[in-house]
Amino acid sequence: MKVYKFGGASVRNADGVRNLRRIVEGERELFIIVSAMGKTTNALERVFDACRRGDAEACRREIAECEAYHAAIIGDLFGDTAHRIAKVDGFFDELRRSTQNEKFDASQAEVWYDRTVAFGELISTTIVSEYLNHSGIDNHWVDMRRCFVTQPRHKDANVLIDESSPLLRREIAGSRTRVFVGQGFIGSAPDGSTTTLGREGSDYSAAVVANILDAESMTVWKDVDGILNADPKIFPEAHKIDALNYVDTIELAYSGAQIIHPKTVKPLQNKRIPLYVKPFGDKNGRGTVIGESAPAVSTPIIILKRNQNLLTLRSRDLSFVLEEKFPIVFSTLERFRIKTNLIHNTAIELSLCVEESWHLDEAAKALYDEGFDTEINRDVELLTIRHFDRAHYNRYAGCESNLIEQTTSETVRLVRRRPTENKDL
Repeated sequence: MKVYKFGGASVRNADGVRNLRRIVEGERELFIIVSAMGKTTNALERVFDACRRGDAEACRREIAECEAYHAAIIGDLFGDTAHRIAKVDGFFDELRRSTQNEKFDASQAEVWYDRTVAFGELISTTIVSEYLNHSGIDNHWVDMRRCFVTQPRHKDANVLIDESSPLLRREIAGSRTRVFVGQGFIGSAPDGSTTTLGREGSDYSAAVVANILDAESMTVWKDVDGILNADPKIFPEAHKIDALNYVDTIELAYSGAQIIHPKTVKPLQNKRIPLYVKPFGDKNGRGTVIGESAPAVSTPIIILKRNQNLLTLRSRDLSFVLEEKFPIVFSTLERFRIKTNLIHNTAIELSLCVEESWHLDEAAKALYDEGFDTEINRDVELLTIRHFDRAHYNRYAGCESNLIEQTTSETVRLVRRRPTENKDL
């Protein structure tokens, strides 16, 4: 069994779905994981935001636009602008009922979020599955909510592999076809509520499937030639890396590299399953291979995470003791689901570079109540240069907007104010 994962950009239109078909044609034992099409997750987040604001008209408008987008893709694929897929219609009906007929409960915001955005993957996989069947590739559509048991945690759940394995294996064993289409990004908590695995979590979904099914390989199909040492949209001199080992990949994912989801590597490493990152537009392209035996990377790798916040805490009684205060800080951040990307401390001050969150102000208030003065610098950036040399340091790291700098023998990480111009970043 092989596992293929296709991201939203790969299936953003009918041509993308047709190209997916060309890639999977001829495979006999294959599990396909598909993300929501194009920017559908963003659109469904707007639906959720409209619900949260109580704006019923905006909610209806966003759903209608999302439905029209998918209808156009269906019409193009099946050669009939009026073509309908009953299951897709059913999902949109369910989305309307769940967002418009129920009163929004702010205490259950994460539950509402997961339930809403999950429709993107359910709809995209239905379209892909129906088109593959229509074009001669017999396949079995899998509802991953019935196969992935996750933590009772919303927006960023982990899959419980031991509990999920018998469910997925039973689904596979009961099918006469050997090509499967399932959703990335979603699962279900033990109570049956829909959960999501974090943005870009489809990579992680595919890795868990590969682990459970003892796959011979996993391939992520992307709109680049492979894994690059930097984002080419930001750093024009970016170039492809042919091979990465698991350790380097984990370090890069943790630092924010948009290559694969940070939780992807471990399920593959546990079973020594190689991961290929290949160009969606070239089925035979070499891409990048990630595996146990790949040599360590020496070329500088540049990772820029935007939309960060610098949370600074100072003990009001000047009695900051790490062993005593750290558990308070991080248990509070965990309670409010705040993800930390960098930690820097002095004797009485702790600075944390954290992800944007709905609950950041609430967390800051809770920490204030615990005896900390708090300060938030918003809209900062986190720049990481792994395997840096002096030239890359001087070009990208040595600037006056730096708020924090951490340097080891091979990695420099800094938090900085967002530049007003992108020249040399």
